[in-house]
Amino acid sequence: MAFQSKRAVSDVLGREAKRFAKRSELVGMPLIAESKSALWTEIEPEERFLVAGKIQNLRVAIAALDGLEVPAGEVFSFWKQVGRTTKFKGYVEGRELREGCIIPNVGGGLCQLSNALYDAALKANFEIVERHAHTQTIAGSLAEQGRDATVFWNYVDLRFRSQHSFRIEAKLTSDHLLINFRGTKQERPKFHQIGRNIKVDHVNSCASCGMDDCFRSVKPEKNIDFGKTAFLVDEFSSEFDCYIQANRTGKDALLIPLDGNRFKKANYAWTTSGFSSTEQSAVITAVRAFKSRRLSSQGAARQKNLLATYEQLAESYARKLSFDVLHVVVQQNLLPHLWKGGHLGGRTFDVLMTALPMAELQNRLDHAFELHGESKTLGDFRADPKLVGAETEALKNARRIIATHSAIAMLFPEKAELLSWKMPEVKHFDRIKNDKPRIVFPASTVGRKGCYELREALRGLDLTLVTMGPNIEGAEFWEGFDATRGGDDWLESADLVVLPAFVEHKPYRLLRATAANVPVIASSACGIEKVAGVITVDAGDAFALRQAIESVLENEMQVRESVVV
Repeated sequence: MAFQSKRAVSDVLGREAKRFAKRSELVGMPLIAESKSALWTEIEPEERFLVAGKIQNLRVAIAALDGLEVPAGEVFSFWKQVGRTTKFKGYVEGRELREGCIIPNVGGGLCQLSNALYDAALKANFEIVERHAHTQTIAGSLAEQGRDATVFWNYVDLRFRSQHSFRIEAKLTSDHLLINFRGTKQERPKFHQIGRNIKVDHVNSCASCGMDDCFRSVKPEKNIDFGKTAFLVDEFSSEFDCYIQANRTGKDALLIPLDGNRFKKANYAWTTSGFSSTEQSAVITAVRAFKSRRLSSQGAARQKNLLATYEQLAESYARKLSFDVLHVVVQQNLLPHLWKGGHLGGRTFDVLMTALPMAELQNRLDHAFELHGESKTLGDFRADPKLVGAETEALKNARRIIATHSAIAMLFPEKAELLSWKMPEVKHFDRIKNDKPRIVFPASTVGRKGCYELREALRGLDLTLVTMGPNIEGAEFWEGFDATRGGDDWLESADLVVLPAFVEHKPYRLLRATAANVPVIASSACGIEKVAGVITVDAGDAFALRQAIESVLENEMQVRESVVV
């Protein structure tokens, strides 16, 4: 306590150490130093939960460092930036080496971060203002190379400075801590501190020493459920629900917006049985529903609101993730926010894909907009490039991609697992006989659903077109066509269902039509190529669409004539 008080007074009076803000002025500067160290370094299996605690502590600490920019000549202080390690901030008991023993301690394991920062500072030729070596080292660690820096709140600190401004980038992959410095590399300093370490070939551990009467001894039953998987989901999907139930274990956790079965909300009707715990984010879900009802069903404002609520839900889930969650299965809309927040670092994860990646989605919309520049909707919204980049990076680091949508799965040939669509149950009905062919366009009239291609393909054909939503491209869009809005009986009266979409993530009406043996023509972007009976065309190809429509209608006419005969 005396040492801590002395350091606190010294910092106040001397004002050498300051807190620095996160900025983006040096993002494009050259990489001048990097340090990479393994996360999972347990010596004995019994220590694995302590290493997981260390990784949780690293997650919390690097959130205070990633993106930090230090002005030229200013002193960087580890403790000034990270602050005291408390449970309130999210720190847990982690693996700490003290006096030759591995012990559990709140905030334990941060020396891996200080080691990496010191290692990078040496590589960048920074001036080392303060550094303390570990008194003992473990084989394979940076301490063995004399490139370590132990820290202990607040008087055992790591401090360094550079003649030039520099930027710190810190992140966790599933198995490594990565530290990068960006800026201008300075000339090698005339000296830096040297410490002497005592190497030890073996260390004792509170997780395995068997000294039950010691207050630090860790009882095996304390971590009986260690190493669980957490399933983080949002909007209900019957296919993903079945997948989760087939892959969960009894010690796993389920995080849902709301218990849809209990509150009669079909959009959140996830199966909650069979988990060690089920967590809800009811308040955030209620606020989201309220805001959603006040927005139109389409448009940029709605998309911005959706992204904001996804981030709120993701952060709510992140606060509920315990340190012993080593694997995460996450629904795609939450992924970039969890990745950006560093919550997936030190964990493996799979992604339940509900849509095209944002980068690919926007590429397809851009292509469609080039074809139809008059569209009111194809260019109305694009996501924040930082969010798009976060999703792209996260998907590259995902272990597996789980999808029902064939077009999405094709984007990840090496790690995609394609699930079968769950075909809807359709009661038998007698098809309504129409005076002339009746084609159903099972979507609103928006450019991304291929309405321009369909309009071109149908010109001159004597038929009735049924649309299943508002004409967002304009009230006069279908002028000159025998067009009408469909009702609940749209399927019974359909001779053909057509959706030449550039983007379609939920082809449920197409699946209903297929289940009812109604002919379906769909673009490959609809993701149902593997479904029997579906005729596939390329999005944007009105000529091929016209040929497919004429072929199906001719075949339907022949079938009807043969039945009459």
